[in-house]
Amino acid sequence: MLTERTTIEQRVLTALAATPPRIPVLIGSCGSGRTTMLHRLRERLGPGTEHVDVERIATTPEGFLESVTESTHCHLRKSLLPDTDSPPARAAFDRVCDFFEHARNDDGTNVTFLLDEALDVRIFESFPGLRGALREFWRTLCESPNRFVLTTRFVARSLRLFREAPERFEFVRIPPLTLAEATMTLTDFDLGNTNEERLELSRILHALTDGRPLYLQLLAHGTAALGRGDPVSALAAQLAPGAPLSMACRFSYELRLHRARGHGALKGILKILSMKEPLTLTEIARRLGRTPGSTKDYLSWLEDVDLI
Repeated sequence: MLTERTTIEQRVLTALAATPPRIPVLIGSCGSGRTTMLHRLRERLGPGTEHVDVERIATTPEGFLESVTESTHCHLRKSLLPDTDSPPARAAFDRVCDFFEHARNDDGTNVTFLLDEALDVRIFESFPGLRGALREFWRTLCESPNRFVLTTRFVARSLRLFREAPERFEFVRIPPLTLAEATMTLTDFDLGNTNEERLELSRILHALTDGRPLYLQLLAHGTAALGRGDPVSALAAQLAPGAPLSMACRFSYELRLHRARGHGALKGILKILSMKEPLTLTEIARRLGRTPGSTKDYLSWLEDVDLI
């Protein structure tokens, strides 16, 4: 079931309908429903809408170009493809930008691109001649007559990278599900024998998961599997090693660490903070065995991926 978030969806649709269209950037943590939101938008917007999982296909500029052009139904006229003697990575990235700027549907209409984890375009900046790839890509989206919706799981990083972005970008935070939205989401799980029991179980599940759609559904599955209507026991079972909720939390944790610099040192700091908070910079540096200066850098890298 695709969780309905009417208010957020309407805000995105309003931004796309503006003249010129604004570019919504959906920001939400792991399990907040960003990708689900894009799937619902694709259903509502209908034909001429393309979903691109940037995180999955962003490898090299050449590989990204191949994946985007092969997985979408829109096309770019060959006459618009630039002839260039640039290095392969630079040339491929230029073609990527041309594709998103000028691609059209088969009937000649503009395309709506839903770019999941769009910040991963940043990885191309490690290739020769592409140090400013992210800025170039943002400029391409703003100059294109096509419409775009972007998502990212990184709050602090987004605010930093978009600090000097054009005003056409509109940031939309995806909040946790409200109790009413959570109750609606749980209707398919057949929890409780009466309306009162179902409402009480919804309230407990909502509180235990902080309203995050993914965690809510995993815990609801676990509660239904136990057959006792006991969300607390289900939570304990779901947090056991290898259980679905445990694996989802571990994925979020490891993914953020791997997107940050200084992976090993960052895990060390998180272990220190897991045992005692709050601690001063000096105390963290002492326990880590590093200088305050380097420890300050580590903390800023943790903040960049929303782990502190």
